[in-house]
Amino acid sequence: MKIRLLPLALLGLCAAASAAPVTYVIDPTHTYPSFEADHFGGMSVWRGKFNKTSGKLLVDKEGGSGSVDITIDINSIDYGLDAMNAKARSAELFDAKKYPKAYYKGNFAGYSNGVPSRVEGELTLHGVTKPLVLTLNSVKCMPHPMLKREFCGADAIATLNRDDFGISAGKDWGFKMDVTLRIQVEAVAEKAKP
Repeated sequence: MKIRLLPLALLGLCAAASAAPVTYVIDPTHTYPSFEADHFGGMSVWRGKFNKTSGKLLVDKEGGSGSVDITIDINSIDYGLDAMNAKARSAELFDAKKYPKAYYKGNFAGYSNGVPSRVEGELTLHGVTKPLVLTLNSVKCMPHPMLKREFCGADAIATLNRDDFGISAGKDWGFKMDVTLRIQVEAVAEKAKP
């Protein structure tokens, strides 16, 4: 009787193991938080991005939950214009010397058919932490054709008030303080431990 139950017990362990949460590592070559900010109260829209991002996603597909932990290198800001990059890193804007990193931590929410529609979290920027909800326009997971591991991607968007984070340069000149944040992200499942 005990010998017959052993395969069933092993099958149960395998099922439990396959349902375990999976950690995905951010692919820095396919992840770019970008932003759109006002210039002179509607004169034009400045667009930039951050070229260096790292972090992890924890996804529990069976449990319908997950979390996000992202770090952004402020010194990697890129407007496509060297003079503006230097200005953005200065104390007048991001003050990259004093605050070299920004952090976003949150949890997936709003599940429908096993897919989250948003991330509810907090952004730490310029030394200030505030709630920020990311709306997920799309989420997709599939086997990576070259790495032979699952990878997931998403397109996210949010709006924040930069003045709330102590970045108010241009406010006295009529610059609008709202900033649209757009994030394209891809992350690859960690290699299974031997």
